[in-house]
Amino acid sequence: MDLKIKEQYDLWLKKAVADPDLIPELVSMDEEKIIDAFYRDLEFGTGGLRGELGAGTNRVNVYTIAKVSQGFANYILKHYPLAKRKVAISYDSRIKSLLFAKISAQVFAANGLVANLYKTLMPTPALSFAVRYLNCAGGVMITASHNPAQYNGYKAYDHYGCQITNEMAEGIFKEIQKVDIFSDVKVLGFEEAMEKGSINYIDDEVFQAYLKEVKKQSLLDTKINKNIRIIYSPLNGTGLVPVTRVLEECGYKQVIVVKEQAEPDGHFPTCPYPNPEIKEALELGLEYAKKYQADLLLASDPDGDRLGVAIKEKDNYRLLSGNESGILLLDYICHQRSKQNKMPKDPLLIKTIVSSDMAEEVAATYGLKTINVLTGFKYIGDQINRLEAKKKEDSFVFGFEESYGYLSGTYVRDKDAVNAALLVCEMFCYYHNQGISLASKIEDLYRKYGYYLNTVHSYEFIGFSGFKKMQEVMLYFRKGLKEIGGKAIEKYLDYLQGLDGLPPADVVKYQLVGDCSIIIRPSGTEPKLKVYISIKAQDKE
Repeated sequence: MDLKIKEQYDLWLKKAVADPDLIPELVSMDEEKIIDAFYRDLEFGTGGLRGELGAGTNRVNVYTIAKVSQGFANYILKHYPLAKRKVAISYDSRIKSLLFAKISAQVFAANGLVANLYKTLMPTPALSFAVRYLNCAGGVMITASHNPAQYNGYKAYDHYGCQITNEMAEGIFKEIQKVDIFSDVKVLGFEEAMEKGSINYIDDEVFQAYLKEVKKQSLLDTKINKNIRIIYSPLNGTGLVPVTRVLEECGYKQVIVVKEQAEPDGHFPTCPYPNPEIKEALELGLEYAKKYQADLLLASDPDGDRLGVAIKEKDNYRLLSGNESGILLLDYICHQRSKQNKMPKDPLLIKTIVSSDMAEEVAATYGLKTINVLTGFKYIGDQINRLEAKKKEDSFVFGFEESYGYLSGTYVRDKDAVNAALLVCEMFCYYHNQGISLASKIEDLYRKYGYYLNTVHSYEFIGFSGFKKMQEVMLYFRKGLKEIGGKAIEKYLDYLQGLDGLPPADVVKYQLVGDCSIIIRPSGTEPKLKVYISIKAQDKE
């Protein structure tokens, strides 16, 4: 075993007493587990920090969370004036999320910042909204989004309510590196900080204001019949209250919640992988949909920013891909805005490079310019920030990413499943009242623009050996291949150098003959390599 790893392990055995779960875990570790837990520090970047729960520098625990918060506090103290030194904090239903939210608040308070903490768990978009509403320097969302139960994480937000992008992430990371995990972290007692006013609970008016902004995104005539049956699952996460509240207040009275997945539960007993992108997570919801003969099935991920959709197709249910939902919503929003004379002067669609090119064609039909950004909704949020700086945020019409993230307004700077749930329901009603199903609508769009098949393939690489293997695979795809799958390569793009005005990213793209493309990148939040394959043809077959 490497001497540095052994020294770190011995130090944790002596010092890691703040959480009673950590010492027994450390004692039970064999050599392989010690190496995996200590061979590196958990990576902090534009996605914040995410990893498996447990003891060690390569795990999420009270110490790694506190160290990141200390680094973030130091960054804020250096870059923001006294009046702005406030942080908003929210958390989801995951194991120890509340503990991590509180320890983050205590670190900020100890460093002279004011921590504003939601009283109860809240979705990611509500955190983004609170940062802006409370005029904070930044925000923290304790979540591992759609990862399995053994994960948790820390999303960091800037003063716009946008997940931090490259420059700020680098600045915070430099501050984190200066912090010794046991000796440099300042922590103030929670009750003492509350008494001093260094930690405050966020008032309910902030949540009410957020819901009001979501409802403003509606584009549906109030006279249209909304008598549809909707099955909704929050997948044991944060979506239950905001989604059901918004739908009910907007006139959708037949919302049936999947009972087994209604209440917050970080163990996710009925969906071990609580990701609305995968069918297994929606199995219970699909059973409910068949039982109640529902018109729509909606499911949000644990932190309430992604939305999965299933629609009725004949006697069965069809899961829409993230691209299909995004394209349907884009077309619906553009159609309604054009019809209601609400289209801005210079309308924009903002999407990620791995999302379907079909969206660009739909956007062009309505006169929208498309901005393509790197993978991650933070880059869409950053583009809205830039528009706001030029007083042109009204140009933003829609933003989406293929991984089930959508946004139609500028009231937050992150994807919003609550916003998306409302828009999907009203889009369904709009077409339903004309005798058009969403299944036939997407087929109409395919016939008009060409059939696009976009698939995502994930390959898991666990631990230290997996990390090395993933690097080797990326190196292989940078060797300048002549063909892939029997198709000649027309164009090779390596985003590591920074392309089209985008910051450098570990992504390669091969444009193949016949309107096909392949994009390969390591996930920024999971030990996975992701491969995106896109094919366009004249017909479905």
